[in-house]
Amino acid sequence: MKKRTAAKVITYILLILWALIVLFPFYWMILTSLKSYSAYNSEYVPTFFTLHPTLENYVNAFTQVPLGRYLFNTLIFTVITTVVMTIVAVLAAFAFARLKFRGKNIVFGLFLSLMMLPNELVVITNFATITNAGLRNSFPGLILPSVMSVFYVYLLKENFEMVPDNLYLASKVDGTSDLKYLLRVLVPICRPTIITIIILKVIECWNSYVWPRLITDDPDYYLVSNGIQELRENGFGRENIPAMMAAVVVISVPLIVLFLMFRNKIMEGVLRGGTKG
Repeated sequence: MKKRTAAKVITYILLILWALIVLFPFYWMILTSLKSYSAYNSEYVPTFFTLHPTLENYVNAFTQVPLGRYLFNTLIFTVITTVVMTIVAVLAAFAFARLKFRGKNIVFGLFLSLMMLPNELVVITNFATITNAGLRNSFPGLILPSVMSVFYVYLLKENFEMVPDNLYLASKVDGTSDLKYLLRVLVPICRPTIITIIILKVIECWNSYVWPRLITDDPDYYLVSNGIQELRENGFGRENIPAMMAAVVVISVPLIVLFLMFRNKIMEGVLRGGTKG
């Protein structure tokens, strides 16, 4: 009994230490954003607290640079991309999981092989395609290369295959179309996984950096990720770290809130995706 208690105490101590290590960068980011520029520069030794917090940096984040426009652009990009990707992934997963057609396994194998391609190689191909189509500096150019994910299709396919075939056969006997079966049976049953995919895609879109940086050079289409570089170069300057940290806090808060609200759904969806039978 004493050994079990001691083991639990040691485990909780290690977990608390690990949590402090993980959360410390977030604490430091918020702390720095609450310090004035003069107070930050006057610190020869960094302090772990401040007696005179200020919100001036947050005001500057929205007044000195168009941070609001960057957030709005990112919201449009994230919502449209996530909705289209979810529709495409659900339909593709259903086709691979339930429909029968010649060469399905070969096609799916080739489809999965796309996961082996480096992202950098795909980015180069997408850049050439979007540029030749004249879609640079536009939302279609930002969105189109991100509306398909091989991993999400595979994850949904595995979930759809967990649903007994008898339900599908019974629906066909009742004259239910494939689309109605998908929407009324598979989607409700696999809702946790679909919610997980949506949340992960939102996070992916919100943090997207390389592609928006390549395909846009017009500030009117900057997202928050590449807008940070613009803030650093032409907004606050390289030395105004507190203002930069305030902008980063504003950008990070939506994702943190989203994760905290749906963390249980994410774990449930991941567990369902990794369990079959």
